[in-house]
Amino acid sequence: MATAPFFSLPHSIKHLSDSGALSSVPPHYACRDPDAPSDVDPTLEGQIPTIDLSVLTEGDPARRSEMVRQLGLACEEWGFFVVVNHGVPETVREAMFAAAQGFFDLEEEEKAEHSGKHVMDPIRYGTSFNTKVEDVGYWRDYLKMVVHPAFHSPAKPLGFGEVLGQYAACTRVVGMELLRGIWESLELDEGYMNNALGLDACFQVCTVNLYPPCPQPELATGLPPHSDHGLLTLLRQNGVDGLQVKHGSKWVHVKPPPNSFLVNTGDHMEIVTNGRYKSVLHRAVINGRSTRMSIATVVAPSPDTVVEPVAQLVSSERPAMYRGVRYREYLEHQQGNKLWEKSALDLLRVQ
Repeated sequence: MATAPFFSLPHSIKHLSDSGALSSVPPHYACRDPDAPSDVDPTLEGQIPTIDLSVLTEGDPARRSEMVRQLGLACEEWGFFVVVNHGVPETVREAMFAAAQGFFDLEEEEKAEHSGKHVMDPIRYGTSFNTKVEDVGYWRDYLKMVVHPAFHSPAKPLGFGEVLGQYAACTRVVGMELLRGIWESLELDEGYMNNALGLDACFQVCTVNLYPPCPQPELATGLPPHSDHGLLTLLRQNGVDGLQVKHGSKWVHVKPPPNSFLVNTGDHMEIVTNGRYKSVLHRAVINGRSTRMSIATVVAPSPDTVVEPVAQLVSSERPAMYRGVRYREYLEHQQGNKLWEKSALDLLRVQ
């Protein structure tokens, strides 16, 4: 039986913010201590790795080999990197943001047609993360759409599906090229990995996150520290910063260069590589001036694939660190519970 919400939520944060009636954060969104010392290290901003995708796809063997090595280091040391020269046209990216804004500008009744009843619904519109189980609210609205292996899109606004289809196809190509380089960095056969993870029928979901201005951003948060469920997440934002990633014991505020994608490794990358490449914790902070929008594209194993540490990365010196799990079941558990750090992945660790 579903648990009743701990508090009453507005239709959306956008509706709440646009009303102009707020001078302070509603109590159930106040989840941060404004007097806590900063845990962000600004000296780390310039150390975030950058991967040139054109070198992976078109570079000569020596340059490509070096870029593969850098990609492996980025996954091993950071679990996060910036991708440049990725080949996704700026027109496609800008059209996706315009279409997403058009959806959020619809009347609440029209958007509510996609208010999901189940975490695996192919199109889901909502607020916070999972209001059925949360005891605090997050300053965020979202639209989640499964775009592969089956494609799903809202009918409104007009033309949304066509734009989403182009964006999903382009980002899926980028994701697959990055995975190809990652397998190579681990000396794993690409064909073997594609078959083992069912990547021809990979699960791909596009999530549009909307973080409107907040009257007291020091008290609320967009999303708490968490890791993602898939293999890779490709993120593009509208020019308003707000993503922070954890590196070591400190957090890093990410300020991406223009025309780049931000990429992080997910829980299933950590599982399949037996902990060699760990998923990275990240969080979304908000501000009091501008609306931040981000589009996160997750590339993951096919839903019915049982994912476990690949045999080539398991040995007597490094035994299997995680139990195998069907991807669909993992996704249902993670999306159906509170979002916090690596709580879903921790259940699979071999003690």
